[in-house]
Formats: sequence, structure tokens, C-alpha cells
Amino acid sequence: MDNIFGLSVPELEARCGALHIPAYRAGQIAEWMYRRSADSFEAMTNLPKKLRALLPSVFSISRAECVERWDSADGCTSKFLLRFVDGVTVETVLMRQPYGNSVCVSTQAGCAMGCAFCASTLHGVTRNLTTGEMLAEVLFIDEMLRDGGQKVDTMVLMGSGEPMMNYDNVLAFLRLVHAKYCLNMGYRNITISTSGIVPGIGRLEREGLPITLSISLHAASDALRSELMPINRKYPLREVVAAGKAYGEHTKRRVTYEYILIRGVNDSKKDAEALSSLLRGQLASVNLIPINPVRERNWERPSKERVNRFLAMLEEYHITATVRREMGSDIQAACGQLRNQHIAESAGFD
Repeated sequence: MDNIFGLSVPELEARCGALHIPAYRAGQIAEWMYRRSADSFEAMTNLPKKLRALLPSVFSISRAECVERWDSADGCTSKFLLRFVDGVTVETVLMRQPYGNSVCVSTQAGCAMGCAFCASTLHGVTRNLTTGEMLAEVLFIDEMLRDGGQKVDTMVLMGSGEPMMNYDNVLAFLRLVHAKYCLNMGYRNITISTSGIVPGIGRLEREGLPITLSISLHAASDALRSELMPINRKYPLREVVAAGKAYGEHTKRRVTYEYILIRGVNDSKKDAEALSSLLRGQLASVNLIPINPVRERNWERPSKERVNRFLAMLEEYHITATVRREMGSDIQAACGQLRNQHIAESAGFD
């Protein structure tokens, strides 16, 4: 059966046309699914009864089921393990920020990038998520917030997976979220994070959308970055930074370079000098992230004093930088940790 959750109005019009259903019904169906939380055709009361009886025989509305939820002690972060119809699970995180509610979206089940510090990649990638599955992540949280008179304000594609390796589905998802009949979210409220897939950065630049680009850097030399992020062997540091610079110049959007600080690995004065030299002259900023320890990895977090010293050195070299506000460390909010626990428990391991 054809799952229509995640289709745009033009796509729904094509499905309706094949069944000789008037095109305007597509807009009604979309509004019911995306703005009124309908998960059945029977609920769509402005459709004729005969049509409501016909639609379930040819279409389905498949969303996501919440398997598990963790809430941080401070009430600012909630992490959800969502399951799709085929049993695949992903993590989605709600972060209650001072400027509004932000959702961290997964774009793949697992990840194939192999970053040495990340939990998402421990089990590899299971598959790409569809447009509808990514939308289901966001709408699950938006509908929950609506009960309290709130909504999703911003969105970051920083969950499990590499968005640029699922490019077509990701762009269709972003266009759908932007549509008035869906969440009507401005592109400026959306951030895409990539490990440095240079062709994908170029494609996104050519889209001409004012989306914020975030690039995971984590090292200022090819040798160290290749150790931390194997993808660097395919797309070396200079190519990645050049692509980021071009994106910023073309879109006039400041590019954010993510830099996970790991004790004794990439947090020295020499590292700060090299990073400053690499980024000087760009429309860019650095987001420093003291590593969120992962049980399966051996990396350690630098002291607060060392983090502040690294920040001060960047500022001394006139690089705009901030330290990411820590959220959800008490609920293992690093990408992949909840899913990995679920996989281990399902396999019968402690």
C-alpha cells in the first residue's frame, strides 16, 4: 500500500489524479496530515464519505511510534527513540532553548562516516530515512508541544546520519517543512550539519536557499582529522574549508565550524593557532564542543579552564567562537547512544 505521509501537495495531486479524484482534495489531505495530526482518512471530515471509504484501500498514513523517552533533570532536553513501520529506530531530540524550541533531526538510521568520537556510527548505517520519516520526527514533537500552546521554532539536521548522503530526501523534507500547508518554517531557522561531503556542500550552495551550514571540522590538520574522521581521506581539510568559504560567500550566511574538544588530542595552543590560520578571512564562526563522553569510546573531556583557554586563543586571533551550551548530558544526548542501548537490549546484551 502506498504510504502518502511525506508527500508534497503536487505529489498528492498526481496520486489523486490517477484515481480521478479532484486535485483540490490533495491540499485538504495534506492539511489534515500535517497541520491537524490526522493519522486516518476517517478523521478527514471535509472529504466525502465515499472518498474516505476509498482512500484506505489504496493509501496509508504511516508515521512514527515512540518507543522510549528520556528527559533531562533540568527539563530543557527530551530525547525520543522513534520506530518506523519496518521496525527501524532513530533518535530525535527536543532542546528547549532561550530563543525557542529546537529539534535535532536524524537523517539516516545509524551512520557510515566512522567518526572515532561518535556513538551513531558504532553499528554502521542501516538505511536512509525517507522524506516522510524525517517529517514524522519533527511533527511528533511539534504535536506534543502544541498541547502546551507551543511549537517547533528551529530545526537542526545534526542527529544520526550524514544529510549529504541522503541529499534528495533531505531537500524534499526541507521544502515540505517550509511549505505553508506543513510547518511553514523559514529556511533561516534550519541548519544542516555535514562531516564535509564537498559535492553535497556544492549542491546545497546552488539551491540558493538561506539555510545555515554547519561543518564538522574537529581538527586543523589532515593527519589528525583523518584519524578522527575517516571521510577526510576522501575530502581533505583544505577542500572542505574551501567549499565552506564558497557557501558563505554565495549565500551570505555565516558558516559554523563544529570543533569537538578532546583532552590531549586537539585542544592545545598549537591546535588553536592552526585552526585560526585555516579559517582566517571567512564568513564563519567556530562552535567549540567539549566532548560528550561515549561509553564505547575512550576520549575524555578537557577541563573547563582548558576549554576557556582554547576559546580565548581563537578570539585573540580574531576568530568568532562560542562554546556550545551543554544540554542533556545526564540522558546521554550524544547522537546514537539511546539507539545503541536499544539495539543491545534487543539483542539480549547488557
